[in-house]
Amino acid sequence: MSKNNLKFRNKIVLITSGQPTINPRLVKEADALANAGYDVTVVYQYLSKWATESDQSLLKNGKWSALEVGGNPSTKNNVYQITRFVYKFANLLAKWVTLKFGIAELAIGRCYFSLLKSATTIKADLYIAHNLAALPVAIKAAKRNKAKIGFDAEDFHRHEVSNSLADFDVQLKTYIEEKYIPQVDYITCSSTEISKQYSQLFKIEAPVILNVFPKTNQSSQPNSENPLKLLWFSQTIGPNRGIETIIEALNQVHFPFELHLLGNLQGDFLTNCYKKINFDTNCIHMHQPINPKDLFVFSSLFDIGLATETGFSINNELALSNKMFTYIQSGLSVIASNTIAQEKLLKKYPGIGLLFEKNNAYSLAKILEGYNHNRTVLNQNKANSYELGQLTLNWEKEQDKFLSIIKLTLND
Repeated sequence: MSKNNLKFRNKIVLITSGQPTINPRLVKEADALANAGYDVTVVYQYLSKWATESDQSLLKNGKWSALEVGGNPSTKNNVYQITRFVYKFANLLAKWVTLKFGIAELAIGRCYFSLLKSATTIKADLYIAHNLAALPVAIKAAKRNKAKIGFDAEDFHRHEVSNSLADFDVQLKTYIEEKYIPQVDYITCSSTEISKQYSQLFKIEAPVILNVFPKTNQSSQPNSENPLKLLWFSQTIGPNRGIETIIEALNQVHFPFELHLLGNLQGDFLTNCYKKINFDTNCIHMHQPINPKDLFVFSSLFDIGLATETGFSINNELALSNKMFTYIQSGLSVIASNTIAQEKLLKKYPGIGLLFEKNNAYSLAKILEGYNHNRTVLNQNKANSYELGQLTLNWEKEQDKFLSIIKLTLND
């Protein structure tokens, strides 16, 4: 694009109450927009040290600019501590006094004022909120600058933590959704089931943009004789994620294996799990979070990707996680619990893996035993998985849908 045309590019601001590294969906959208010729800025806040280190590498790509707000413990600790105090105080007020008068906006995320101030000063044509705490910010920044508003609902937010209407988290997120979602120009969702929920609640179209990834030439290799290598990953290694069921299932199998867990270990969670293990704990291998760009090379070293969602909340039943599509893109056989969304995906694309009854260790153990016994089926599922990622479930296809939505919104 020539310099004479640069001033006519649409400006788009993506807003998140997290960091780019831990929001691959945001990064993919920012890259797609920048590659399509848009002028893109990401406004974000600090969450963790490991993500900051990965951000430094990520942001060197130069495709889009990024602005951290709200301080961090290393360079702007005073600002960071003030925002933490305001956030905690607002949560107390929201829980025990009222959600009105701007209290809910302060309670939904640590950096409401900082995000709003920075987003508003960047005059843009479109503001996209990439999580619920960013939604009020995007709405107000867009209205002040007479711009369009987008919201990407990666989760069914009001029921992320609990299904109980009496739960404070449910009440807070429901309040924010009811107040702000009707004001957006478009909403996208990460699964068909989440889309159905928001479509029914707000009588709007909610196109699905899957959590798929760009094509890769990193594919898991066939395994005929070596121990099965199992992979589970997430941001946090902790309870309510199905790891306990994995441990219990591995207690029941009778073949060599390796279990690899990647993520930030929560407290003494694994120590408590070890108390229930009757196999050699050397079979468990722990890995710290890695740079997202290295994840597919890492994942391709394994045979089976475990997606063991427990269905503990409505959202957990309806969501399709990043891990599912990482496994597919890396050529792993997928073993997934039969949550509503995961069951529909594996039934739509048979031959890439198998379903087990969620929270049922015996059901999981039987599948593992079957794969170990029949390596032909295992290797065929792995090959099918990789092919599906290359031909169908990839960001090259999905980003076209996303860019069409952006173009339509800006031209409306």
